[in-house]
Amino acid sequence: MRVTSIGIPGLLRHGARTVAAGRVALGLTALVWPSVPARPWVGAAADELGARVFGRALGARDLALGLGALAALQGPATGAGSASGAGSASAWVAAGALSDALDVVASVSSWRELPRTGRWLVVASAGGAALAGAAGAVALRPDRNGTST
Repeated sequence: MRVTSIGIPGLLRHGARTVAAGRVALGLTALVWPSVPARPWVGAAADELGARVFGRALGARDLALGLGALAALQGPATGAGSASGAGSASAWVAAGALSDALDVVASVSSWRELPRTGRWLVVASAGGAALAGAAGAVALRPDRNGTST
C-alpha cells in the first residue's frame, strides 16, 4: 500500500471538490424532485406550488455553483499558468460558501416555524458546507507568485 501526504491545502482542495460535487447532486435532485430536498427544510409545505418553484430555483443555483466550481477546480493546484485557474476556483468555492451561509441565515430567521429536526439538519449541513467552502476558498487563492497555497 502506498501512503502519500497531500497536506492541508490538498485536503482543502479535495474538500472543495467534494462539496461542489454534492452541490451538483443536490441541484439535480431539486430540479427533478424539488420537494425531496425541501421537505426536511420546510416540512409539508414542500409539496405546495410556491415551494416547488423555489426548490427548483435553488436547485438551479446549486447546480450552477457546483458545476462552476468543479470546472475551475480541474486546473492544476500549483505551477505556471495556474493563477487565473486558482483565482477562479477560489471565487467559485467562495460563492458556494456564501450561498450556504445565507441558507443558514434564512433558516435561523424562521427558526420557530421550521420543522424541529429538519432545521437542525439544514443549519448543520449548510453551516458545515459554508465553513468548508470558506476554508477551501482561502486555500485556493493564488499567492503573490501566482500559485495557490
